[in-house]
Amino acid sequence: MPRSDPALPGAQWRASGAGLAAAGLWCIADVTSKLVFLTGAGALTVATLRGVVAIIFMLVWMGLTPAAVALSRRDVAIALFLGVLFAGNVLGVYTALASLPVPIAILAYFIYPLLTGIAGAVLGLERLELRGGAVALVAFGGLALMIGASPTALDPLGLLAAFAGAAMRVAMLLLTRARLARADVRLTTWYSSLSSTVVLAALLLATHAWQPPVGTGGIAVFVLMAVTSAAGVAAMLASAARIGAFRTALLMNFEPVISTIGAMVVLGDTLTLTQYAGAAIMVTALCAFQLAR
Repeated sequence: MPRSDPALPGAQWRASGAGLAAAGLWCIADVTSKLVFLTGAGALTVATLRGVVAIIFMLVWMGLTPAAVALSRRDVAIALFLGVLFAGNVLGVYTALASLPVPIAILAYFIYPLLTGIAGAVLGLERLELRGGAVALVAFGGLALMIGASPTALDPLGLLAAFAGAAMRVAMLLLTRARLARADVRLTTWYSSLSSTVVLAALLLATHAWQPPVGTGGIAVFVLMAVTSAAGVAAMLASAARIGAFRTALLMNFEPVISTIGAMVVLGDTLTLTQYAGAAIMVTALCAFQLAR
């Protein structure tokens, strides 16, 4: 994230509504995703159908906004490749949500800002000072504490899927920063949505893993999940345009907090006191890490 973006002054919180809305919308998407999986839906099916809804949403959004400057062929190719990474990202997150409690799945996935900073430093895209590295270690420690203090055995595949989804997100962020920093985000999102949905649909056809939401209630919850997920992307992009990428990234740290509360209220998910302490350490360290960058 650009260091030129100043920290959030009190007067600018009023301008941060889009970022907070994005975190809230993704919280709804997280919790409703779990509800969809509880009806018997499969992660690959849900990811594919969600991609179809996202394409429709993007068509409507671009139709209601001023025409964008067309991408070059090179940028289109990069955006399409981003979609392949995004397919892995979405599938990883949904697999984690299907098999893990929502708070653990989301916080395990939220190691991606730490990994992005570390990978960016290794690749020479940004500097990572000693303070930032120390804070990252604290955040990893908080995550380890939360996972290790679970009173029941956690699905290793779910944890691996969350980490894989985070790795895909890191690759997307670094590639976007290096190659598409000046491109119109609506068009890059559009092309990546197209290619990711094609990849997921091909996997679905190849594996014969069709497991749609069951019943009217399951379909209704899926629609809510898909719409809030797509709207969350739009709100995040609007926030980045209004208050900058750095401030938006800070606001996104509210997502695991709100998702944890939502999962407690709607799903009855609970954590031990040690796990809550680990989660608090991780979220606080995430904010400190981004400030240190």
